Amino acid sequence: MTDETNTDGPVRPAAAPRRTSGERTAGSRIAVLGATGCVGRAVCAAYARHGAQVLQVGRTPPPGCRDFLALDLAATAPAELTRILADAGVDTVVNAAGGWARSEELNRAHVELVHRLVAAVGAMPSRPRLVHLGSVHEYGPIAEGTSVHETAEVHPDSTYGRVKLAGSRIVLQAAQAGSVDAVVLRAVNVYGPYTNPASFLGMLRDRLRQAGPPELTVTVAPARRDFVDARDLAEAVVLAGRAPVTGQVINIGRGVAEDIRKLVRMLLETAGRRPDAVALVDAPVTSNGGAWTRADIGRARRLLGWRPRAGVQESITALWEQG
Repeated sequence: MTDETNTDGPVRPAAAPRRTSGERTAGSRIAVLGATGCVGRAVCAAYARHGAQVLQVGRTPPPGCRDFLALDLAATAPAELTRILADAGVDTVVNAAGGWARSEELNRAHVELVHRLVAAVGAMPSRPRLVHLGSVHEYGPIAEGTSVHETAEVHPDSTYGRVKLAGSRIVLQAAQAGSVDAVVLRAVNVYGPYTNPASFLGMLRDRLRQAGPPELTVTVAPARRDFVDARDLAEAVVLAGRAPVTGQVINIGRGVAEDIRKLVRMLLETAGRRPDAVALVDAPVTSNGGAWTRADIGRARRLLGWRPRAGVQESITALWEQG
């Protein structure tokens, strides 16, 4: 099936006028859903640097957070969410919620939540901008040596990829119908500060930090994956929040397929582990994404003026020091 919303024709202008001056972020009121996750934290920090007021939304408030709303988004009625966002004067909503939920919660976290969010945002009189975080796993397997473009046919082969695609389609269809002003950022694997402990690199970081003998065995699949630093992704979110495009999918990545073994070795070195203290054992590729992912990021350059900035070592260092 072809994802017909991923056309690369003329870009439709956003339904509501978007600010175009240097003040289009400063003074804004942003709601970040999933604010305590790896991406959500980076997005909150990016908007704060740009002078915006940020309402952080999630289930559990982090220590010391002042402007936080504890809310189970998947269980909140659209009318109630509309009232909350309208009362807060929100002009941009970022959906970074969901994360790596347990399999039985994936539909609730990535489909039901998005249904409620789109209905809520569409009912707001001020019609805020919606930036939805999708995933490269929505495409399904990517042929080795190629870069996946937004116009590619989508065949997700994992439950996570399927529910993420369903959520993105809800947003895109609403945008195409004119009921919301929205864009979908389809992100590759994310690392850097506060990397999710459920991810491979996050789990390895936590294992390296555990007390015990120095010897460690790490099972590594022979895969090459595109990774983007959470801080670079956050800057793409800020740019997408004010860009005059709607109903579009935009890939966000580095456009480089990194050898997973290389990343493991870099993390081990950053953690101060001796090479002979860690055994790398081959294993078949069983995780989301298959053996190869690489995103074509040309559309992000053209429509957002965005490019990745963080180098791999910078991201690995942040992963280790800010986990």
